[in-house]
Amino acid sequence: MDQKDLDLLKIVQDGVQMTMRPYQVFGDMMGLSEQEVIERLRALQDEGIIRRFAATIGHRALGIVANALIAWKAAPEELERAGVLFASVDEVTHCYERATAEDWPYNLYTMVHSKSRQDCLKIADQLSQRSGISEYRVLFSEFEYKKTSARI
Repeated sequence: MDQKDLDLLKIVQDGVQMTMRPYQVFGDMMGLSEQEVIERLRALQDEGIIRRFAATIGHRALGIVANALIAWKAAPEELERAGVLFASVDEVTHCYERATAEDWPYNLYTMVHSKSRQDCLKIADQLSQRSGISEYRVLFSEFEYKKTSARI
């Protein structure tokens, strides 16, 4: 990765304009051709520096206002299976294993989003039934302070 790649990543992280030729816009900003921007981004993706390009949807504008972190107490021998199961469910946007603490025995975490708290609780119950894990806690978001992607 050279300085032009780093400069390109710094520009791209601020988002893609809604235009017919967004890569040309980046090129104009950097003095590169549209084709060179595309080639550089593709190379960075092939090298694993860029994992993916994705759209961020304003979920609140779509009526998705309930966010629940579900903390699961999975037996060590069930952890991998449950993690794979949870990660395969559309309603689950994040799935992580974490260390337990003395007074917090939960080691697997999922994040779900829905139109109501009741829907989130229903999803948690369905996940519990599918996984066989009956011990879990549902923690709801009360306020969103910040939401950004990683920055260079």
